[in-house]
Order: sequence, then structure tokens, then C-alpha cells
Amino acid sequence: MRIGVSVHGGASLPRVLEEIEDAAAAGFAGVWLGELTLWDPLTVFAALGERAPGVELGTAVMAVPPRHPLALAAQVLTTQAATGGRLSLGLGMSHRFVVEEGYGLPFDRPVRRVREFLDVLDPVLDGREAQVRGETVVGVGGVGAPGASRPPVLLAAHGPRMLALAGERADGVITLWTRPGFLAEYVVPAVTAAGRAPRILVGVNACVTADPDAARRDVAERLAVASGLPSYRETLDRQGATGIEDTILAGDEAVVAAEVRRFAEAGATDLVLFPSGPEADRARTLEVFGDLARAGG
Repeated sequence: MRIGVSVHGGASLPRVLEEIEDAAAAGFAGVWLGELTLWDPLTVFAALGERAPGVELGTAVMAVPPRHPLALAAQVLTTQAATGGRLSLGLGMSHRFVVEEGYGLPFDRPVRRVREFLDVLDPVLDGREAQVRGETVVGVGGVGAPGASRPPVLLAAHGPRMLALAGERADGVITLWTRPGFLAEYVVPAVTAAGRAPRILVGVNACVTADPDAARRDVAERLAVASGLPSYRETLDRQGATGIEDTILAGDEAVVAAEVRRFAEAGATDLVLFPSGPEADRARTLEVFGDLARAGG
């Protein structure tokens, strides 16, 4: 199992680039950057270029609704070329309040929208032209990007239909706020039902700490809004979890390492760390996960 780390992206651009290089030097297999109304992930990676060699550069995730797949394909292929072919593109529908209130765009038929988006994006990333006139997107044409290779495309998914679409059409799935048992019993079967073997990437909040209860209280407070978002709420309810705090990996080195092993046994191919807690605990957490990453998870 590969272990990567999420970089928040809230610092200055030079500092974000340094954090990516630090993560690569620490042994993490990948660095993942989301939007979160901060720096644009693809532009950040293009600015990084070929620095921090050997580390995967992933978006987790970029929202589908405000983008046209032809325009995104041009940006993706440019970034792929700039980084020496290390990009992985994580896409998702985002959330209703972001799409409707923030962008003023419709959030209806999310599975169809993502499917038709991929109908345009897939051939263009392969160097072909799209000829799509769907219900939610029209895309006709291609992108000239000589020498740029197709990056893996992963879908953020929680519900059964989006998980199935990820297994059917994407190179992998990105999911959050899941525990090992739920991953094995619900996520993995849904994603692999099409008979393929896509990557199963799980984002985990973790804190190596002497006070796991305090770590859970911190997550409960900071991520209270996220715990109530419909797609996350459904995932938590299916697990009988009160909130995101019930999914955090918290405890000493042995406890956290044992939980990481459980994710590997449950079928995760990739684990992405979201370090939590005060600065000292975050540093301790990064050190432990860096050791695990170098050991192959």
C-alpha cells in the first residue's frame, strides 16, 4: 500500500512548493492537493515542475461542475508535461452548497454529469478528439499536447452509484471518512464490481499523540460542518459514526501503525494522510507516516 500526504495549500506559493519537496524527501509516495478556495492545484504542480522527483502529484480533488472537460484537458496535459508525467487527476462533484451557491450552477444528476464529463475528457487525454453531445455537456474537438502522456484519473465517490462509476470508468476512487471494516464491506465491492482492479485511495485524518481523546475533540470541532454535508453524512451514517471524529486514527505509534495495516488488509491501495493536532503532534504524525511510507505501508 502506497502512503501519500495531503498538503493544505494555505501558505504562500513558495512555501507550498517547499512542503511538497519536504514530503518527497520524507519518503511519501505522493503529495495530494485540493482546491479549498486556495491555490489552483494544477498550477501549483506546474510551478513545481520536475522538482521533488519520484513523487506522485495528485489533485484531491478538483470540482467538475465549474469546468469544461476540453479546457481542463488542456490544463491537465500541460501540467503532466511540466512535471515529467507524475500527475494524477482526482475529480469530484464537490457539494451542492458550493456548486449552487458559490458557482450558481446546477447540481442535479451528478452521476450523469460526471459520466458525460468523462465521455469528453477520456478521449482527449488519450490524444483523440471527442464527439460528445450529451444532456449535461457538449464537447467536440481535442487538444494538441505533443509528448504529454495521459495521467491516471480518479473519482471522488461515497454513494453506491458514484462508487460504481469510479470502478467502471476511472483508474481509481478517492474516498474519505471511512474505517477499514466499511472499506472492505462496502467501498471495495462497489468499486470492483465491474471486474477491474482500480486504485482505492483513502484519505485519513491521523494524529500520533498521547491524548487521542483531545485529537478527536479537535477534529469534531474543526470539521463539524463537513460532518453534516450530505454525501459525507451518508457515509458516516452507514458506519454508525457520529461525526468525522469517529474515523480519525489517533493514539501512539503502535496504535496508529496497526490501524494503517488494517486499511491495507481491507483493500486500500493508497492511504493519504491528513495530519491533525497541535504542531508537535503533527510533526510526530508526519514522521511516523513517513517511516511507514518508506517501508511500503
